[in-house]
Amino acid sequence: MATKKEISYKEAVTEIEEILEKIENEELDVDELADKVKRVSALITICKDKLHKTESEVEKILKDMNG
Repeated sequence: MATKKEISYKEAVTEIEEILEKIENEELDVDELADKVKRVSALITICKDKLHKTESEVEKILKDMNG
């Protein structure tokens, strides 16, 4: 089973911005809207996970430096 390439934080933020712009400009029809809102939700979760992981790594590095 092929695993999907992990999206970067920057790619996720860019995709969120693109989707929000389409929503604001009313470029999406009702059928697309639900799918795009689900996608934004998933992307936000990815971003939050990446931020949390990065924060933990930075805290560990700082703790090791002060060790």
